[in-house]
Amino acid sequence: MRLFKDSIIIACFIAIFCLVSCNMNNNSSNPSNTDEPSTTITTPSDDNSTTKEDETETMKLTLKIDDMEVDVIWSDNDSVKALKNLAKDGLTINMSKYGGFEQVGSIGSTLPSSDTRITTNPGDIVLYSANQIVIFYDSNTWSYTKLGHINLSKSELTDLLGDKDVVVLLNLK
Repeated sequence: MRLFKDSIIIACFIAIFCLVSCNMNNNSSNPSNTDEPSTTITTPSDDNSTTKEDETETMKLTLKIDDMEVDVIWSDNDSVKALKNLAKDGLTINMSKYGGFEQVGSIGSTLPSSDTRITTNPGDIVLYSANQIVIFYDSNTWSYTKLGHINLSKSELTDLLGDKDVVVLLNLK
């Protein structure tokens, strides 16, 4: 008799287990049967900001040195993308002569950088310490992030940058 009662109890546990398992399978295969509310996560999007960001990427970054626009080949990197974002409303940088071979000026913000040791050439534009732009009219070796290159000769660059401090204006067109 004891064996019979134990068998019935075990059979009941197995039946309950099977019913619970079947119910769980039905709920998971048909989400409308679940007792828990369905949650959909949506991220609000500001179409206007996305459009402005896309426009910024496709716009051309221009550089003027003391009101003279110069032709620049810009690098394709995160530093230049961030610089373009800063220049969308115009960015004025007061530059100072340094070392007889470069002009240096603070951006007023920190940009992403990936400094590597390079030897610059006249016309190179680099990011130094993630917050300063340097424009070379001669060469130097140091760790910088390359931003671009001005298409002028060494003598043209020396005439433009070598005599006095200059003001650089960055804009988007």
